[in-house]
Amino acid sequence: MANERSESAFDPAVVPVKDASTVILVRDSDRGVEVFLLRRVVGMDFAGGMTVFPGGGVDPSDSDVSVRWTGPDVTWWAERFGTTEARAQALVLAAVRETFEECGVLLAGPTPETVVADTAPFAPARRQLEARELSFGDFLAREGLVVRTDLLCPWSNWITPLGERRRYDTRFFVAAAPSGQSADGETSEAEEVRWQTADEALAHWRAGHSMLLPPTWSQLTALAGYGSVAEILSAEPEIPAILPILTKDDGRLHIAFDGSEGYYDNGPHPWAERTDI
Repeated sequence: MANERSESAFDPAVVPVKDASTVILVRDSDRGVEVFLLRRVVGMDFAGGMTVFPGGGVDPSDSDVSVRWTGPDVTWWAERFGTTEARAQALVLAAVRETFEECGVLLAGPTPETVVADTAPFAPARRQLEARELSFGDFLAREGLVVRTDLLCPWSNWITPLGERRRYDTRFFVAAAPSGQSADGETSEAEEVRWQTADEALAHWRAGHSMLLPPTWSQLTALAGYGSVAEILSAEPEIPAILPILTKDDGRLHIAFDGSEGYYDNGPHPWAERTDI
């Protein structure tokens, strides 16, 4: 009875839409461009069990205006993402912070022209950041680091569809994995991590070995068309806000978005059986 009351009380229209940043890490390999992916821990409040790129919600501390950075300024980022300068700064800093927290890759260096060669010495700070015991701005200031926004490229913008219990307005970035740094799975949010080409990741999904939400599937599908990291970083994609439409038919969920036909080539997805929305 309690569950029935909870379900009936749910009003999708009042679920807040929070800002989030996601970073698609790429590197060249003999097999083509590889992408870093992690499978989120089953049971997490959002996207549990899904295979995703590193990322997460914007934290209030990401608005720290005292952070040193080099590369495109906030005006440029605001124009590319069609938002305010304050919001653009928070999104960029969240992208760098979340990438460091979730896979240990730090897009920052001691000078505007360099990037950290080894992030292992920052492991304790990384754990503190993930636990929100340390702000990213304080960490950067303490270590004398400059955020390298020139290592990030704006890529896309997806908004969680109306009907979900958690909603995010997510900006996707692309970044080349810095030489010398190693992406890992030392985070409480990941069960498994791997480097795969976009084609390999999509084949893995088609074989039923992973679950991809529409934004992840869409980015991998687009990246499969590039032959090198240089090609990806030189691209200047249009960045419209994509808001998929969520519907329920015969007890199964369906998400409609541009290009969604290919997403359903394999039939219904495991998450389509969910009953929590």
